[in-house]
Amino acid sequence: MPSSEQYLEYVLEQLSDLDEISYRTMMGEYIIYYRAKIIGGIYDDRFLVKPVKSAMSMMPDARMELPYEGAKEMILVDDLENKAFLSELFEAMYDELPAPRKRK
Repeated sequence: MPSSEQYLEYVLEQLSDLDEISYRTMMGEYIIYYRAKIIGGIYDDRFLVKPVKSAMSMMPDARMELPYEGAKEMILVDDLENKAFLSELFEAMYDELPAPRKRK
């Protein structure tokens, strides 16, 4: 089931305190970027982020879920109401994320 645009808009509103948030539609789902780095995505109306050390330490009890069949597990972010936490999470994760790939 593809993610809804309403859920995307909700997540983007919760991330509105951060600059340089963008997204890209991919097969009915949404990849979320922070300052040009992939930080996670919206899959089946679930907000998932990459399992980097800082995210794991900030959400030690979070569930790991598959974004889609055959993918690596990601961390389910279920505290979307806390905008300050989301900003802190993204800032903490940024340096651990790989640099964007150059497009040909």
